[in-house]
Amino acid sequence: MVSIATTIAIIWVLATESFTFFKQVSIWEFLTGTKWTPLFKPQHFGVLPLVCGTMLITVGAALVAIPIGVGCGMYLSEYATPRVRAAVKPILEILAGIPTVVYGYFAVATVTPFLRLVLPQTEVFNALSASLVVGIMILPMVASLSDDAFRAVPNSLRNAGFAVGATRSEVSARIVFPAALSGVLASFVLAVSRAIGETMAVTLAAGASPKMTLNPLESVQTMTAYIVQISLGDTPQGTIEYQTLFAVGMLLFLITLALNILSQRILRRYREVYE
Repeated sequence: MVSIATTIAIIWVLATESFTFFKQVSIWEFLTGTKWTPLFKPQHFGVLPLVCGTMLITVGAALVAIPIGVGCGMYLSEYATPRVRAAVKPILEILAGIPTVVYGYFAVATVTPFLRLVLPQTEVFNALSASLVVGIMILPMVASLSDDAFRAVPNSLRNAGFAVGATRSEVSARIVFPAALSGVLASFVLAVSRAIGETMAVTLAAGASPKMTLNPLESVQTMTAYIVQISLGDTPQGTIEYQTLFAVGMLLFLITLALNILSQRILRRYREVYE
């Protein structure tokens, strides 16, 4: 009940403050504008540069985490010995518990200098570095959830495959993976939701330059990083600059809510029930 009441209170605050913002800025301008400069003159309130930066880092993180995470989950479920699994599974859980600010400093101190050594045109703050560390950060989630989904497949299906002469790799790819597809897809959606909502790592690694670009070597700003910038206390309360905080927060809430609803629909659509 406390969690439900807290969630309702958050939605109420976001909705009321966003309504005040949208009395001064049209929703159309907010959703379709390509310039985001609410703190400077002339002011522009187009949120697309923040959405672009968020999606650029999220897609990059997904490209890192999903294939490696599914591979790790398949290995732990189908190939690893009990001793290896008992050692690796706790390590994944420890990685999932590392504070995100640590990943951010790792990106600034290690990943970005390496990228600038290989690709000299890389800016000090860049989306690629943030994508890599966010991908590493959500990888344990994908691996652990995929492992659970693969292990939930009944052994009778595996034995049926072996009985007709299929190899272990064929059983894994053609029987286990399709049977666990709903759980694997749900892990993808949850990991993407986690990447979209990530704050500290992207704030430190990607910078604070809202721009419409698909170049991962440039600095960008995400929606969460902008919320952090406004929350530092330099913006007076009650101003339209301060109210942009709630408008961006509401948009972020709606995006993550839509992804969670999508994950539930995927689970229901592709769920296999075995007796």
